[in-house]
Formats: sequence, C-alpha cells, structure tokens
Amino acid sequence: MSISLPVTGAKRRFVVEYPMNASPKILYPYLASAQGLSQWFCDDVRYEPDRRLNFIWDQQNHYAEQVSQRLNRSVRFVFLDERKQLVADASFLDFSLEASEITDEVFLRVTDYSDSMDEDELREMWDGLVGRLRDQVGG
Repeated sequence: MSISLPVTGAKRRFVVEYPMNASPKILYPYLASAQGLSQWFCDDVRYEPDRRLNFIWDQQNHYAEQVSQRLNRSVRFVFLDERKQLVADASFLDFSLEASEITDEVFLRVTDYSDSMDEDELREMWDGLVGRLRDQVGG
C-alpha cells in the first residue's frame, strides 16, 4: 500500500508499507544503526559527533540526526543543511515496524519526506532498497 500526500512547498510525504518475514528484533538493528543501514540503505553510514550520522551515496555526504527511536518499533532521521544544522521543514526518513499479534505478520512502514520526486520513481527506489534489506535478513 502506498499513500502519497502533497504538502506545501517542494516537499512530498511518501508512505509505503512492506510485509517482512523477520521479527522486529531482527529488523530493528538494520534500521537504526550505522552498520545495519550501510548493509542495505546506502553506500556507507558513519557516526559523527553529537548523535549525527553521515549517510554516503555516490561519494556524497548527507548528514542527519536521529531525533526519535522506540526500541524494535521505530526510528526517525532528520536531514541537516550544509552546515550540519537542523532547519525548518527538513527532509526526514521514518522507519516503523508493526507486528500483528493475530497473524504474526510484520510490516515495515517507510515515510520519506523529501524534495518532490515522481511517485513511481520513489516506489521503484524503495522497492529496490527494501528488496536489499530482505536479502540481508533472509525474508
């Protein structure tokens, strides 16, 4: 299921959910740690001072701050400007894990709030990334 809600300005909130064949305890480290994220999400992730992370794609640095987390449930990264400062209406990524007690299904919900991009391109990008994550966790 995918929901894309336009917002004011050039940013867009894109939400997509994926069924996962792994428990939240197995998935969470892949979503919330530099080591886990670097295995599926981008070329490399490095910890920086002051709870900041450096996400590296195509040899370009993208700094973010982890602003919230709930163990085995969710994590949010807010991206910083060129001076590594928080700004109003900043881009963010939110990963949430939902487990159904009735069916034992686990879903990964990705919320990508970023500069406007074609919804089909976003879906294709996230399908590929989550496919890599599934390869890592065996499901």
